[in-house]
Amino acid sequence: MDRAEQELDILEQISQILGDGLELSQVFQRAMSLLSSRLNVQRAALVLFDQAADQLRTVASVGLTSAEQERGRYALGEGVTGRVMETGIPAVIPDVANHPEFLNRTKSRELAEEAEGPLSFICVAVRDGDRFVGTVSIDKPFVDDATLAAEARLLKIFAGLIAQTIRIHNVVRLEKDEWLAEREQLTDNLRGKYRFDNIIGSSPVMLDVLSTIGQVASSRATVLLLGETGCGKELIAKAIHYNSPRRDKPLIRVNCGALSPQLLESELFGHMKGAFTGAVKDKIGRFEAASGGTIFLDEVGTLDPQLQVKLLRVLQEREFERVGDHLTIKTDVRVIAATNLELEEEVRKGNFREDLYYRLNVVTIHLPPLRSRREDIPRLIDHFLDRYNRENQRDLKKISRDVLNTLLRYPWPGNVRELENAIERAVVLSSTEEFSEELLPLQIRLFAQQIRGDTTDESIEAIATKLAEHAIKQFQMYDGEVYDMVIGEVERRLIREALDYNGGVKIRTADFLGINRNTLNKKVKDLNIEAKD
Repeated sequence: MDRAEQELDILEQISQILGDGLELSQVFQRAMSLLSSRLNVQRAALVLFDQAADQLRTVASVGLTSAEQERGRYALGEGVTGRVMETGIPAVIPDVANHPEFLNRTKSRELAEEAEGPLSFICVAVRDGDRFVGTVSIDKPFVDDATLAAEARLLKIFAGLIAQTIRIHNVVRLEKDEWLAEREQLTDNLRGKYRFDNIIGSSPVMLDVLSTIGQVASSRATVLLLGETGCGKELIAKAIHYNSPRRDKPLIRVNCGALSPQLLESELFGHMKGAFTGAVKDKIGRFEAASGGTIFLDEVGTLDPQLQVKLLRVLQEREFERVGDHLTIKTDVRVIAATNLELEEEVRKGNFREDLYYRLNVVTIHLPPLRSRREDIPRLIDHFLDRYNRENQRDLKKISRDVLNTLLRYPWPGNVRELENAIERAVVLSSTEEFSEELLPLQIRLFAQQIRGDTTDESIEAIATKLAEHAIKQFQMYDGEVYDMVIGEVERRLIREALDYNGGVKIRTADFLGINRNTLNKKVKDLNIEAKD
């Protein structure tokens, strides 16, 4: 092979190397290793201008130790390398031992001990557009002037090729830096949004919830969130994640009730190509994607029995297999599960595995319905008014006493989500700052009309007054016992009716009455309350 063919072959191989990756040090080292083997190059260096340090710095090399590469730093115009960078004029030196500007800054060449003849040095500038960004240099034993000139031409072509790689590398690095900054900003925003003190709730039941999630957030314990639809289970799950050591890792939500068992299995654990009809390529599952972070399993009570077994294994062994694969995958994922079902009742019915229930039930948090924390409603109204006024450029704020009273007395079967939707609707439909009853949804307006249509004898105040008057008149002979008799009987009948209304489920009954479940159990026992026939 003659010289021209050899150079073409070298350039073709270098082009392939540079096209294989974007990591500068790797592609430069591979390309220069090729030159070393083909052209007897002893050392090579890629030097780029560091704007922050205002100096040239060796970023990749062949034939230099890490310490020697670290010493390869130059001011602009300093030595041969600095001058080539400043002027863009290549330097072709037959014998570096006789060149006054050659600094040997890396201390990689013991010039006095060179016994095999002169050591030549070639340095060319790397141009990006209309500016120089660095240099590429090689040194090798001197052969003759013609060979030196030919290798200088070859190095200039190589510098042009490496310039494109540097440009792409810089673009990718810039985009990556911007993406990381944006991700960090988003994470900071999420941390701020889901701070515990940003969760609206000053009622005793919500303070208990906030105290519990504050304690559990820093652990890796599995958390089970129980509560009616719309009471804020996902908000609590996000607060736990973004206040935990896993906050920089993914939080992935899966609605277990939205997919068929086969599709849900694929979503959770992934699948291999050909595992089932439609599996046209390999796919990772949510557990794999959430590695190091948190997975939020919403509506976990609807899981198919076979999937319950697989989830139990993940919780126990921290491992799983993709659908259609035999390879076991280890996972480090925190599980937060949520359901609006009474899981204890589902276990009794045989719909939910008892062992899985106890695996999920490490830390259980009962989220109260909105009707059990009515003192939080005014703050929630203000919060949603501020948000949706800002989003819709409205100024709805003057809420009348009658409207506020309606919102406070309404039972809110959809909980906080229903309240939020009602406030958003009112803001969107408003044209003034007056919050009138006409802005409320139909079901709430009907409720308000029903309240106004009730007779005074049917109000709780009237019933309580009549009960007190009757007790004083009828039980005068029980001097000293009237209070206990009346209050005890009212409690007994109220709890009995509430249990019947909620199908005998004590958790729902406690939420309905607005008391703690332990308190309800004690009342049932102390008052000898039995379910209605």
